[in-house]
Amino acid sequence: MTKKIFKSIMIVAGAVLLASLVIIMGCLYRYFSDVQGKQLEDELFLAAVAVEENGREYLEEIQSSQYRLTWVAENGDVIYDTQADEKSMENHADREEIQQALHSKEGKSLRYSTTLLEKTLYCARRLEDGSVLRISVSSVTVWVLVVGMMQPILIVLVVALSLSGVLASRISKHIMEPLNSLDLEKPLENDTYEELAPLLNRINKQHRQIDIQLSELQRKNDEFTQITHGMTEGLVLLDEKSVILSINPAALKLFHTSYSCKGKDFLTVERSHDVSRAIQDAFVNGHGETRMEREGKEYQLHINRIESNGAVIGAVVLVFDITEAAFAERNRREFTANVSHELKTPLQSIMGSAELMENGLVKSEDMTRFVGHIRTEAERLVTLIDDIIRLSQLDEGCDMPYEDIDLYEAAADVAGRLADIAAAKDVRITVTGETIKIKSVRRLLTEIIFNLCDNAIKYNKDGGTVEVSINREGNMAVVSVKDSGIGIPPEHQTRIFERFYRVDKSRSKESGGTGLGLSIVKHAVQYLNGKIDLQSNPGEGTVIQVKFLL
Repeated sequence: MTKKIFKSIMIVAGAVLLASLVIIMGCLYRYFSDVQGKQLEDELFLAAVAVEENGREYLEEIQSSQYRLTWVAENGDVIYDTQADEKSMENHADREEIQQALHSKEGKSLRYSTTLLEKTLYCARRLEDGSVLRISVSSVTVWVLVVGMMQPILIVLVVALSLSGVLASRISKHIMEPLNSLDLEKPLENDTYEELAPLLNRINKQHRQIDIQLSELQRKNDEFTQITHGMTEGLVLLDEKSVILSINPAALKLFHTSYSCKGKDFLTVERSHDVSRAIQDAFVNGHGETRMEREGKEYQLHINRIESNGAVIGAVVLVFDITEAAFAERNRREFTANVSHELKTPLQSIMGSAELMENGLVKSEDMTRFVGHIRTEAERLVTLIDDIIRLSQLDEGCDMPYEDIDLYEAAADVAGRLADIAAAKDVRITVTGETIKIKSVRRLLTEIIFNLCDNAIKYNKDGGTVEVSINREGNMAVVSVKDSGIGIPPEHQTRIFERFYRVDKSRSKESGGTGLGLSIVKHAVQYLNGKIDLQSNPGEGTVIQVKFLL
């Protein structure tokens, strides 16, 4: 703006200066031309009087390099000329000034040289005898005058333009100073030109509108931040080039990145081909989804395209933790297959024995053994079905009666029931600790201790021990079952509480277990809001602790 003002002032100053010079030069030139013309007329008048009185003698006595006198006869012949031989001069009857003088006593004309750099002014006067006396003077034209005055004109131009430049610079800065010092944050508090008042009022109005909009945007941004930060699901916002615009803490944790990933391509965070393909599907078809596993967990990714005014502006990536759902579905399939297998095996054995007996293929002395086998397999079926029913009840969360139970007494009762089985395996079972009463479900609490002790006996060594202890830890009651058995390898410890899971299937078949004991323990403990802790080393035995709130 300052440059434009400076340039405008300089242009105006230059134009005014040039116009002034042209006008002054023109006026001065015209003034001096008029003065010269009047002087020439006066000189002619005096010369005419002298010629009428003295004739040729007067003209011969005149010696002037400035003025030229020519005496022309009425017929146009030159009688005398002060600067040329009259005999060699042509007839002047056709000269404009001569013709005017012959007709109206006086005449004037102006003639330029071929180069237009010199002009000659002619004045003629008719004498009493009818002849004409002409006087002429030569002078330069205005262009010659301009050329001659070029140096002072240029000096004047340079000085004037320099002064104009200084003044223009000061004026432009002075004009712009109030504009440059405007406080646009507080437009109505500025003391400046009145012409800017409508603009400043409009700016102030726009400020208020912008402040309202920014406040609303900030509120919505805070709401969005609080919502996304509180989400357990991962959320990532991408632009149309798959560059990360926003990412919440859950997604940061899942993709092992930080907030510095904003502004980077999503491929720098997750390089999975399936995820990249799902994102491309979302941009092309509007939706894409895939699954991925990370640190033992399974996640479902849903990617949806975001559009505005018919144009694709980005995509939103939602990541759901479906580990439990996938685990439940897997367990359901495995449970169905295992139940079918576990039920089919004893049933086939029973049917086989019954068929042999029905066809008379069993000797009378073997009949007792076959009947015993059928009874054993039937008992196994009943036990399996009872375990399945218990698990079903625990899964459904059926209401069960709570009562005050003495943990030490319950553990001692279970140890007494398992004493014969332990003795048969040469395993010594003991109960130690203190009397602790908790409010619980007797049947579930008994099954927890029973299954833990039963497993400790079944998977123990000959001559081994099972130690059951009841203790307090702060506000927790702890039931600990420690055995000196074969132990559990580390790779199996996270799965032994799954339904029908067996570390050693052949040994489990020999022990007669259904594979549901520890699963019942897990669900019963969860039902009673307890906790399970497992410590085991292969060949060194196992310690399982169950803790309940007092």
